[in-house]
Amino acid sequence: MRKTFYKGRFIFIPIIAIAFLSLISFIVMQLWNNLLPDILHIGAITFWQAMGIFILCKILFGFSRPGRFGGGAPWMRGRMAERFKHMSPEDRARFKEQFGDRMCRGRGPWGSHDWREDEPVKPADETAD
Repeated sequence: MRKTFYKGRFIFIPIIAIAFLSLISFIVMQLWNNLLPDILHIGAITFWQAMGIFILCKILFGFSRPGRFGGGAPWMRGRMAERFKHMSPEDRARFKEQFGDRMCRGRGPWGSHDWREDEPVKPADETAD
């Protein structure tokens, strides 16, 4: 019986993936058709258009797990890694401190901290003169 389960698992994986994609597409279609025509006065979409929108969003915004630092599009993470590569350790520490102040600390419920007042962090190669 155990060998039968292992032989059959490769049949169920694509079926589960198709069912998940269909469920997500149905949810996207229902949300779109029940919210956006009344709010933005746009037309309703079909199931296949909803699936296309979902797949396009996953391509543009990434397939990684959501989370504090794990989410986001791959091209965004690459840009940030490139910037960090050219910073000195002091610049990295200052950037992390400012980022933490902007995103985590010193905020009321509506984001009372004005991030535009902070001075920008310059990469190490621009500060060495």
